[in-house]
Amino acid sequence: MDVRKIATLAHLEITDEEVALYTPQMASIVAYVEQLNELDTENIEPMLGGLTAEGEATDTRRADVPHESLGQKNALKEAPSAVEGHFQVPKVL
Repeated sequence: MDVRKIATLAHLEITDEEVALYTPQMASIVAYVEQLNELDTENIEPMLGGLTAEGEATDTRRADVPHESLGQKNALKEAPSAVEGHFQVPKVL
């Protein structure tokens, strides 16, 4: 487990002491998650969601049907502020 690489990807600066602390913790987490590979899922149906109450039937799937585009004029018609055919938003720096 390369803790420094993960810290770099997360834009975090960590000390050598933190590397020593986090390395076994991360190895333990990865080992725990890898236990899922040992499960026999051969006869398990895939499911969508999983956030509904048990026994509650829901159909969250819909047909993948192409629709006509909203169009630039219609999209900007209700915009609070549009400039030169674009949405105007505050700067975020």
